[in-house]
Amino acid sequence: MKLRFCFILLLFMPGIAFAQSHQQFKTDSVFVLVKKFFNAKQADSIYALTGPNFRHAVSAGQFRSLTEQQLFPLNEIKGSTVISFVNNKVSTYKLVFQSATLQLLMSLDAGNKIELFLFQPFKDVTADKTTQVPTSNKLLNPMDKQVDEIARPYIQKVNTVGLSIGILKDGQISTYNYGETARGNNQLPTGNTIFEIGSITKTFTATLLAYYANEGKVKLTDPITQYLPDSVKTNVALNDITLQTLSNHTSGLARIPENLQFDSASAANPYKSYNKRLLFSYLKTCKLNSKPGEQYAYSNLGVGLLGMILSQVRGKTFDQMVQEVICSPLGMKNTVQYLSALQLPHFTKVYSQYGNATVAWDFNALAACGALHSTVNDLLIYAKANMANGTDKLSKAFELTHQITYSKDAKIALGWHIILVDGVEYIFHNGGTYGSSSFLAFNADKKLAVVILSNAAESTDAVGTGIIKKLQAEGK
Repeated sequence: MKLRFCFILLLFMPGIAFAQSHQQFKTDSVFVLVKKFFNAKQADSIYALTGPNFRHAVSAGQFRSLTEQQLFPLNEIKGSTVISFVNNKVSTYKLVFQSATLQLLMSLDAGNKIELFLFQPFKDVTADKTTQVPTSNKLLNPMDKQVDEIARPYIQKVNTVGLSIGILKDGQISTYNYGETARGNNQLPTGNTIFEIGSITKTFTATLLAYYANEGKVKLTDPITQYLPDSVKTNVALNDITLQTLSNHTSGLARIPENLQFDSASAANPYKSYNKRLLFSYLKTCKLNSKPGEQYAYSNLGVGLLGMILSQVRGKTFDQMVQEVICSPLGMKNTVQYLSALQLPHFTKVYSQYGNATVAWDFNALAACGALHSTVNDLLIYAKANMANGTDKLSKAFELTHQITYSKDAKIALGWHIILVDGVEYIFHNGGTYGSSSFLAFNADKKLAVVILSNAAESTDAVGTGIIKKLQAEGK
């Protein structure tokens, strides 16, 4: 049977994942009803679960026709499994029917009604490529072989394309590259290949906050209402949010603003059109999920807002602040928000979690949460500077960003997360866009830093922590 499915596409973004969120619980609860009504062949009951955005695109008659002609003939859903829940928004379910296996992508709107409802053929992204992916790794020494042992399973997956690895160990730098900068071009990445780094950007934002705090231009304890328009600060829910709680994800703000709306044409590049007007409009009436400072909840919105506030204080764009305070002093020439004509040829093509070519992201008002591009070589410079015990202004800013600001259910500094790898603490952040994944972790006492950049949305966390485990064990 040839299947054609009508849908509304929404947002995908990998990121830091912790325990099941309240939003995932709500989405799973609605899915239970969907499954019940599907197996009873009650199209109208499923449609009753949808919200205004979905209904604007698909009428009740169209939905009934679609389900009765193309979906219900598959008979009952015999088995279902949650595959992923990305950006605290989109849940993907594997559905097993008698003669077919599909996947359902589903998300809810602010009213807990179905907004995204997309059936696709099931894509097994755990399969491997049939040929050995090329690498610059010469396998000449134990570290080369340890890196290959961890990197090879990742790059052999069917949904990955290129991988760039940087290691700073005992003052020595080693880089390893696998795969291609674009599928089929037979061009290995290098240490100067430019990738999206996603949420690692947040550590740059935290550094700006620390730098300006040390200079007395802002205070970590400043309430954000001090920097917001009068029309926005009337929302009393914002009163107890400080610049620090924006940086350490304890502000109580949502992960993404509920008015981050987009249609099928803009879904692959969701932050591009989200401007200051939309941000302030949301803040005027938003409600918090928790009391500021009391609960960790990862928030792209919070850090994006922090960057906008710092930009307002300094009278400069986010990119200008990053260049002036961090990149120019350190000589990081390829860490930018906007790629120049000379840099564009060195930027990878990017691929979704299913291995499909997609578009790189552009940012507007929320740039500070994920807009930067960088290279392995630049991020090794950044990691080394973070690990140094200098006395200059930038070193003092790095030092402040490493100070623990929250430690109840997660250990958070300013922007950075503290993770345990085989019992050893590392200062860490990862990142992900619709087409890229990144990892950065370091421990100054161990004299070790690891950088992983990929031009696919498949998480690089296991590669990064796997290499750290190998190198730690070697040193014992």
